[in-house]
Amino acid sequence: MSPLDFVFQYWPAIGAGILGALVPRGDASTKQRAGLGFITALTTLFVIWLWPTEGAAQAAKVPGEWPHLLNLLIALPLVGAAAVLFIPRQMLSLLRGFTYVVLGIGFVASLWLLTVPMTAGWHFQYIKDWMPTLGIRYHVAIDGISLWLVLLTTFVTPIAAYASFGSIKTRIKEFCFALLLLQGGMIGAFLALDLFLFYVFWELMLVPMFLMIGIWGGADRVKAAIKFFLYTMAGSVLMLAAIIYLVWTHQKLTGDFTFDYLALSRVVLPKSAQLLCFWAFSLAFFIKVPMWPVHTWLPDAHVQAPTGGSVILAAVMLKLGTYAYMRFSMGLFPGPASNLSANLAGVAILGGILYGALVAWKQRDVKRLVAYSSVAHLGFVMLGLFSATPMGMQGAVLQMVNHGVSTGALFLLVGVIYDRRHTREVDEFGGLAKVMPIYAVVFLIVTFASVGVPGTNGFVGEFLVIMGTFLSERLGKFAGIHTVGAAAGVILAAVYMLYVVQKMFFGPLTNPKNKHLPDLTVRESLALAPLVLMIFVIGFFPAIFLDRMKESILLHHNQYKVVSGQAILFADERDAKLLPEDTFSPAFLKGMPKKEQPEAPAAGGEGSQAALGGEGKVAQ
Repeated sequence: MSPLDFVFQYWPAIGAGILGALVPRGDASTKQRAGLGFITALTTLFVIWLWPTEGAAQAAKVPGEWPHLLNLLIALPLVGAAAVLFIPRQMLSLLRGFTYVVLGIGFVASLWLLTVPMTAGWHFQYIKDWMPTLGIRYHVAIDGISLWLVLLTTFVTPIAAYASFGSIKTRIKEFCFALLLLQGGMIGAFLALDLFLFYVFWELMLVPMFLMIGIWGGADRVKAAIKFFLYTMAGSVLMLAAIIYLVWTHQKLTGDFTFDYLALSRVVLPKSAQLLCFWAFSLAFFIKVPMWPVHTWLPDAHVQAPTGGSVILAAVMLKLGTYAYMRFSMGLFPGPASNLSANLAGVAILGGILYGALVAWKQRDVKRLVAYSSVAHLGFVMLGLFSATPMGMQGAVLQMVNHGVSTGALFLLVGVIYDRRHTREVDEFGGLAKVMPIYAVVFLIVTFASVGVPGTNGFVGEFLVIMGTFLSERLGKFAGIHTVGAAAGVILAAVYMLYVVQKMFFGPLTNPKNKHLPDLTVRESLALAPLVLMIFVIGFFPAIFLDRMKESILLHHNQYKVVSGQAILFADERDAKLLPEDTFSPAFLKGMPKKEQPEAPAAGGEGSQAALGGEGKVAQ
């Protein structure tokens, strides 16, 4: 390709990069201009690369699925964490640089996932026996549901690391170790399809976040860390008991032990046991989301955690609760999930969307306000899942990504003002737009995204969730009431977010401590720029994200609809049963243990397309 051809083909990215470099004020440094220009150009290239093309032309360019890609994404940060232990703690630049390199390689490698169209079924699947006697396997795979959550993890964690190294000055070696270990655990939990493996990664995440809060947190960090640990561990123990019972029941039915999610999906427990196991799994996930009334650990954890810890906690770790409910509670126990969906949707609205918004409105600590806003925003995610419509589920998955981007940016912005004033009290500020105009503009943009203004990422996700709720058959006669409650939550979000914007940035500049505050630094600008750009990328080009989850959402929805009906029909009070294999899509069962595995076409083949033939609309 000649230089002229390159310029002609990629002129939008080149133009966007030049524009990004010209945005800062005249006194901006070359480093800041170059960084913003580079980030803007890369974001534009991302949009160009993912822009929908003709199916045949796109299919011709699809490479093979490298079976070890997911292993690389999981192992790279875990091996990096182990390697950090051998670097002398005095070599601070090497520790930071090594962490950047490991996280950067992970992000670049994760982009390879986008080269394969996410047809129905599992992709990049890798299976290896781990403890054959117990039926435990190392089974990882990805689909259109987990795709964007893995990419969100590899995208946000380097940003959190970059922002953290500007404020954290002690125990850098331990922080790098915790950060890398945390990333490996989170990615592993999103990819695991063996329940034992999933539980290992689920618990592994707990340790580094506990250390982040307890070591680098605020004045009450130990109390917040212990509260976080106890809540999460309590739910995890219940889930472990349910996993063991489910595996034991499968062994009684088939004679084989297995922890494989695909095989265990066929098990229909007796009604009482089914309900107890559903609540054991779901309670662990509701704590992680968190949903009312098991949400009280979250505000303390967010307020006491360092900025980077808050960003990762909000952007990624909370999504593991919503993702796991969608994957495992709805997948393993579709009967109770279907029967209780209207009740749980009511809890999501009253205890999540409305309660979270009202409590956030009354907060005077801006970080605690953002923490309670997470309870409200994730109420929308859970509502989309409880609606059990393709549109609602698409909105829920997209809203997981949206919340990670917007709330991650809000926590970075709160960290910026805290580093300058060492207070987060709203009443301490006022008129900041006069001395920190760039900071004020960025904060306002992220606020618009958080409240769902059209053109930003939040609007698309909330619109799909509300429409999916209105069209839901599962919610029955309550669908209209739930829709009104969700819409009221959108209004309340605008009230509490615009209230804090008005109090902090407008009005007279009366506090003398605020009169000479510096605006965003180069480090802070570069950390925030990718998140701000993604707000508009998702807002203006949502099809890029929705298209890649569409078929997986349809498969999940139609299978949930069929299997929940079969599970209710097959269940009785005394005996467990095994659903026939033809109840499930062959694309879903691909990778099931060999003794049970049916002959299945490749992901996206005729069998999976037939399974997708059920009713349901998705966002185009």
